[in-house]
Amino acid sequence: MVDVEEFVADAKAEISEGLGDSTAIIALSGGVDSSTAAALAYEAVGDQLVPVYVDTGLMRKGETDEIREVFDYMDSLRVVEAQDRFFDELAGVTDPEEKRHVIGEQFIREFETVAEEVDADYLVQGTIYPDRIESEGTIKSHHNVGGLPERVGFEGIVEPMRDLYKDEVREVARHLGLEEIISERMPFPGPGLAVRVLGEVTPEKVEVCREATAVVEEELEEYDPWQAFAAVLGKATGVKGDNRVHGYVVAVRSVESRDGMTARAQELEWETLQRLQSRIAGTIDDVSRVVYDVTHKPPATIEYE
Repeated sequence: MVDVEEFVADAKAEISEGLGDSTAIIALSGGVDSSTAAALAYEAVGDQLVPVYVDTGLMRKGETDEIREVFDYMDSLRVVEAQDRFFDELAGVTDPEEKRHVIGEQFIREFETVAEEVDADYLVQGTIYPDRIESEGTIKSHHNVGGLPERVGFEGIVEPMRDLYKDEVREVARHLGLEEIISERMPFPGPGLAVRVLGEVTPEKVEVCREATAVVEEELEEYDPWQAFAAVLGKATGVKGDNRVHGYVVAVRSVESRDGMTARAQELEWETLQRLQSRIAGTIDDVSRVVYDVTHKPPATIEYE
């Protein structure tokens, strides 16, 4: 386990020395990784830092409002409304790796636009050790590692947490005094809900995924999962009322893990599973059935794409 006080001191020094007098953009997503990196960098360089939260339209329910509230002490926080641009770029894209690269490319372009406005030379990211391992090992491309486009308009990219595991990042977050809603938050993929929607990413599918995930997170809180969410797999026949419908199949995923490198599917009580399917299929009109994923990692990954 990392020595938190020593790490924070070293990381702040690294950020300060790396940036010098330059202005930096930080990619703030609301997840524990980017939020902790933002808090570290803000303590290190203050107003030299411009935190940028990009609302891609692929975020969790209520995410944007939470970001504004939690990070309102950062005067330079920018919230970029980019939903239409992301959905336009993702139109027709079905390959998982291509999705990640499209999203990575668009993220960078959004940050470059703000960087030009504030004359920033550097980009700070919350990349952690498992991100690097999985990208280098070609398991998948992370939008902030393997998903970066070839052209990046910054003098340098600073990744102060590149050698930390997720549980170590949480320790740092607690040490920095971040709110529980951030420090204890379940992992969330950089590309957002796009990797929980199989096939083409559309606003309709994403909204189903967002609403279903909110139900899963609420219902499974008592199980204290490492990660729990819903994914949209495709469509299947169902019956609602007296009508035959062709609605979405939603998969519920809930796993236990230490660092995300391996994971075990949680054993949920039948009553819990029935409550999940009843709420998801009963409250989301476009859902026809709900299934539970019992696959461990390996052979599966935690996320669907």
